[in-house]
Order: sequence, then C-alpha cells, then structure tokens
Amino acid sequence: MQYKLLSGIKSPVDVKRLNEDQLADLAMEIREALFNRVGKIGGHFGPNLGMVELTIALHYVFDSPRDQFVFDVAHQTYPHKMLTGRAASYIDEEHFQDVCGFTDPRESEHDMFLIGHTSTSVSLASGLVKARDLAGKKGNVIAIIGDGSLSGGEALEALDFAGEMDSNFIIIVNDNEQSIAENHGGLYKNLARLRETAGGYEDNLFRAMGLDYRYVEEGNDIPMLIHALREVKDVDHPIVLHVHTQKGKGYKPAEEDRESWHYAPPFDRESGKPLYSRTGESYASLFADHMIERIRRDKSIVVVTAAVPGAVGLIPEKRNAMGENYVDVGIAEEHATAMCSGIAKNGGKPLFVTNATFAQRIYDQVHQDVSLNKSAVTFHLMSSSIYGMSDSTHVGISAIGMFSNIPGLVYLSPTNREEYMAMLDYSLDQNDHPTVIAVPGTAVKEAQYPVDRDFSKRNKFQICERGEEVAVLALGDFFDIGHETSDYIAKKLGKKVTLINPRFASGVDEELLDELVKDHDTFVTLEDGILDGGFGQKVAAYLGRKGVRVLTYGFKKKFYDRYNVQEVLEACRITPEKIWEDVIMTRR
Repeated sequence: MQYKLLSGIKSPVDVKRLNEDQLADLAMEIREALFNRVGKIGGHFGPNLGMVELTIALHYVFDSPRDQFVFDVAHQTYPHKMLTGRAASYIDEEHFQDVCGFTDPRESEHDMFLIGHTSTSVSLASGLVKARDLAGKKGNVIAIIGDGSLSGGEALEALDFAGEMDSNFIIIVNDNEQSIAENHGGLYKNLARLRETAGGYEDNLFRAMGLDYRYVEEGNDIPMLIHALREVKDVDHPIVLHVHTQKGKGYKPAEEDRESWHYAPPFDRESGKPLYSRTGESYASLFADHMIERIRRDKSIVVVTAAVPGAVGLIPEKRNAMGENYVDVGIAEEHATAMCSGIAKNGGKPLFVTNATFAQRIYDQVHQDVSLNKSAVTFHLMSSSIYGMSDSTHVGISAIGMFSNIPGLVYLSPTNREEYMAMLDYSLDQNDHPTVIAVPGTAVKEAQYPVDRDFSKRNKFQICERGEEVAVLALGDFFDIGHETSDYIAKKLGKKVTLINPRFASGVDEELLDELVKDHDTFVTLEDGILDGGFGQKVAAYLGRKGVRVLTYGFKKKFYDRYNVQEVLEACRITPEKIWEDVIMTRR
C-alpha cells in the first residue's frame, strides 16, 4: 500500500492543505493503516474505523493544539494520532511500539490527557474551559465522547455541569449505537428518537440539561461534517453536536458484528479470522459455563457487569442463556456496586464482574454501600495481575491494597482451577460478608494440593509443604513462583522449607504464624500486587516483634506501562535465584 497522502501528514496543518477529494483519499489511506497495524498486532478496531471521517473533519476545521481536543476512552483516537505526526506508527512495523493505544501527552502536544477509562472527557474538558476563561485566552475546547460512554455517571454529571457554563464548549457525541457490547440504559431510547427525528425530538436529553444541540445524520460524510463543525466553531456557549457514525465502517465483518470487532487480536483480513488461535481452558470460559449452570439451579443469583461481558466469556448466546439473571448496567460501575448491595439486602445473590482497572472506581461504594452494610456481594475481578493488560491505564496490580483493607471484606486469591471454583461457589452460598475473588492472570492450572470448599474460617492459610527455617507464603497466581522458590531454597539449604498458600489477602493467620516462628527464622511473601498496603506488609507487621526476618516481594508503587512481565519480575527480584540471594544476605 502506498500512503501517498498519509505519509506526508506531519501535523494537522498538512490536513488543511488538502482539497475535499483528497480528504476522501486520505480517509481510505487511514483505514488501510488501521488494517496494517491492528491486523498485525491487534488493537481497538471497530471504533476507530467509524471515527475516520470525523477525525479528518475535526483537524480540517479546528486548529489543534490551540483548539483543544479531549477524546473519551481513546478507543477512537488512532486516526487522530495519524494526523498529528504519528502516522509512521501505523504504517511502519518498526514504529508500531512508538505509541500506546490511548491519547498520551508524552507523545504529542495534540493529546491533552492520558485517558484509558471511560466517561471522563466532558469533565476534563470542562476544566480546560474554566482555566481558559480565567486566563482570558481564546480557542475552542472540544470533548469527543462515544454514545456508550454517556451511561457513565461522570459523563452525566459533567453534562449537567456544562449546561451552566456560559462559554465556548463543544461536546461531540459520537453515536454509533454501540458500547463495547450493546448499549444499556433509558437514555439510549432518547438517542434513538433523536436519530429517528433527525434531532427534532422534543424530549431532548441534552437540551434538558441546558445545552444547545445540533444533529448530523451522515457522520461518515466529510463535507457534511466540515459544514457542521464550521457552524459550531467559536460558539459562545456550550453545545452538543450529535453525530451518527457507523462502527466498523469499511470492513463488512466489523460492521455486522460490532461487539466482536470492538477490539481485534491480529487477524487475516480476507477471512477475518485471528492469526493465532487460543486453545485450552480460560478462567473466563470456566466462569461463563459454571454461572449458567448455577443460575439454572438457583434463580436468586444475579450476574452483573458494567459493559464488559467479554471479560468473562459472556458472549451474546451465554448472556441470553442467563436470561433475567444477567444485568448489564452500562458503563456505571458505581451504580452496579450499590445495586448489588440492594439485591443482597432483598435475598438475592449478586455477583459483579469487571476488570480490576475499572474496579478502581467503586472503592467508595464497596466501602460504604456494601461492606459497611455487610452485604454479601461477590466481586469477581479479572486482570488484577501483572499478567493482565499492560497499558498504564489498565494495569490492575493495585487491587490488593485497595480492597483487602476494607473492614469486613474477604479478599480471596485462588491459585488453580479447583480452588477458583470452590471460592466462587463459597462466595455465592454464604450470606455473611462481601467477597473479592482475584482471578489468576496466569493460565488455568490443576490443583497440586487438597482444596477446601469452606472458607468461613477467615484468614486460615494452607500449609502445602512443612519444613523448617524458611517459610514461603505465595499468594494467588504467584503460588507457582513461590513453589519454585521453595524448591530452590530447599536445594541450597539441603533441607525442606515450608510452602504456604495464604488464600486470603485480607488478613493473616496469626495462629499459624505463631507456630511457625518456633522453628523458622525467615519468612518470604510473594504477591501479584503493589507492596505498599499489600499482603506482605500485613505479614511483616504481625511478625515485626517476633525476632524473625520477613522479606516481602511485589511491585513498586509506580505506573507500569507496556512492560515485559519477565523484566518487571527481574527488576523486583521476584525470581527464585534473587530471592535466595536476599535470604542468604539477611541470614548472615
């Protein structure tokens, strides 16, 4: 593919030099570049295909970075990156890793914020508006938010606030009739009526919040978009430009199956099939099939998700099999958490599933609405691991420190298939406390040691191997590293050491630790999380006055970004060899 136009775009100024016929050719080249990069390394595909024309028109009409763009989630920003000097990262394989999947000010002055979570753009942009006005500066502030993101509480709070701002503020609602999965929430009925009436429906959600409003039906028509954007440029009041686009435009499989093509692994363009097939069990498939069976036997169980059913293998047919016992609240994690407390209060058995990175939003609700009320809610956290998603916006290794210290909450960390299933069933069957289950980020493994099914005796650790002198406490999916470490230390010492599966991250087994200090002088803790406020520090705090050494292993309190897992483990000394070196140093 020859990128005759795109290769010459070094900044938005170059876009403005093109005529409208060339803009159509540029759109074609951008789509080819999307195929080139996503087809080879994966990425957000459908949202970006639908944003090509709107992005071109934005840069054709406005003057970034004087005019400031804030893209929500950044699932829709690959074309923006191409038009702001980063096209090589989509054209040339050698530069694929030069950019992240989200807007990032470290990459370009045209990116205002590093954004990976949804529903934040209008709030962030409103702050830009306020500071601009206080400084007496000029320029447009434009928030670009997808329709799926509107279901987030922060987006609705921000729209409500924006209605009172008497200043230039442009909010572009990119309406492609789809979140990651289907949209959920009453506001989407309003969006549908606005589309049906070309923006003329009287009960207008945006006008009700005090915002001016315009509608563009052909959201993938560049001339029409340019005309509409010129009409709102330099507006002196807040306005919503509602643009109807097509998710996945330009690739038939993505147009027809918008959910599956939201994010695409590397794929063959002709067949649409992934280049690399995944075989074997996953915790997502285990969850989906098990919960369908559990719901069949117990209609009080309710599986709740906040727009990410794919995280646990809940493809449409599996969601349909759950019927009314499955609820998607849209991108509204806080509401989901409080609602689950209500379900538990009235005798239901709620299970809220999400990724750990999105669970960061629900701390207040877990603390107040759930734990303070002793509601038996199960929180099923995916990707709470260094082995999960690696963009700095999506790393889930803060989950232990965040949730394990909430009073009354039990934080369980399974190490294998059988233990995971046992903990899942236990959490649903008990009615005494909220439970977090941190799903392993590693591959599904079979149990090597006996597995309990009752975890009602809190903070009871499991001794897997009983030895002496050195005890290794390896939490969750770091159990395998702990097992390797205990074997390695045993060989070096010439005697068996103790290996423990803690199972609980929310407390320590004081009775067991008191017993072990009688013939152990060194304790090693391993956890797949940030050390500060984590499991190891709980153990160290308890053993601190008992005359033994405690070596804690986890991650530094920092933002990890697009890392190599093994390199991170090495840097944090989480290998049998380095742990042994530390044991020897402390025992001298």
